[in-house]
Amino acid sequence: MPASTRTKRPVRASRQQSSSADARRCEQWLMELTSLPTAAGKEQRVVAWITSWVKKRAKDLSLDHDTFGNLLITQQRDRRARTHVAPVWFQAHLDHPAFVVRDISVDGDRRALALEFRGGVHNPYFENAKLEIVDSNDRSHRATITSLDADAKPFKVVTARLATASADVRVGDVGRWLFPRPAVRKGLTHTHACDDLAAVAAALCALDRVRSKPACEHVGLLFTRAEEVGFLGTIGAARSGTLSDDARIICIENSRSFAESPIGAGPILRVGDRRSVFTPELTNRIGDLLLAHQKLHPEFRFQRKLMAGGSCEATAFASYGYRSTCVCLPLGNYHNMEDIDGVLAGARPAKVGREFVSIADFHGLIAMLEIIAHDLDSSEIPPTREVMETIWKDLRFVLGEPA
Repeated sequence: MPASTRTKRPVRASRQQSSSADARRCEQWLMELTSLPTAAGKEQRVVAWITSWVKKRAKDLSLDHDTFGNLLITQQRDRRARTHVAPVWFQAHLDHPAFVVRDISVDGDRRALALEFRGGVHNPYFENAKLEIVDSNDRSHRATITSLDADAKPFKVVTARLATASADVRVGDVGRWLFPRPAVRKGLTHTHACDDLAAVAAALCALDRVRSKPACEHVGLLFTRAEEVGFLGTIGAARSGTLSDDARIICIENSRSFAESPIGAGPILRVGDRRSVFTPELTNRIGDLLLAHQKLHPEFRFQRKLMAGGSCEATAFASYGYRSTCVCLPLGNYHNMEDIDGVLAGARPAKVGREFVSIADFHGLIAMLEIIAHDLDSSEIPPTREVMETIWKDLRFVLGEPA
């Protein structure tokens, strides 16, 4: 980044040391958001929650929608006195793999539902699974899957039988796996949809902290729709120019944890996915910031990993020419599938379960976003190119070059 656009600011004190009241509030938002029923194209409950959140901060924040229903939250601060700084967008998606009712028929004294599954879950997990159908009045109705058409297009289709004859279910209602109430156990939050609503919660917490801080007015939030069926909201936003060409996009995800990316070892700076590596300039810059912060605050923990188990919206944005990278939480029971490897190997029966993430990792992710917001444009930590030039200046004599 040209020196003229960088702002000289010291690396801040540890942002993990937030007040206990603030930490509890963030955890409350985490539990509320990850409990909401949502599906690709049916994200209205999450949208309503965010809309209410922004209204309470209407003096400082504004909420807009693009053509595709993606949400953009920006700060209402006077930027005229400041040299232009390329905007930073923290991005997360609003949907989670789930069912949508497409047809209703009579099955004896009960009604049978045909539901399409919008997302990626392996076939064995559907067998005889228990569902919760949430109607337009937010009432829950139980059902059991009786069959699966795994070859249906564009989405798998299941048939499910409602538990009661009087259920007020309509075409378009959202269905999800039937789980117990969310709970926190041994530092882990077990809930319906960490992917990606835990990221939404972290982004909101981070913005809430930096919206009154100097030199952070260029930071905004972008929440996209229908990620689970092919990044549709992101592709629409990228194709239509929802964001300016100079935007820097920090995608926030929940990525399946592996042995080399354990839950509880800190949030992850994700350098790539199974399709691509992300924008090196942006990824490396964030890595330098996090390492510098960690030297001053050893309690701050983070990981730097490829996370090749799936694809991320950072790849989609980069394919349209945007500078983008990703940070994520290591996730347990990815897409609500327990012991994926054991099930695919035939070693155990398939069972759905609540997703889970570490509460400490969640707070670490918020701190990570704050560091990025404050210090991405700081000149205290030089860009990699400047480091290379310094090395060249000091040691070029080794190659016979004049000093």
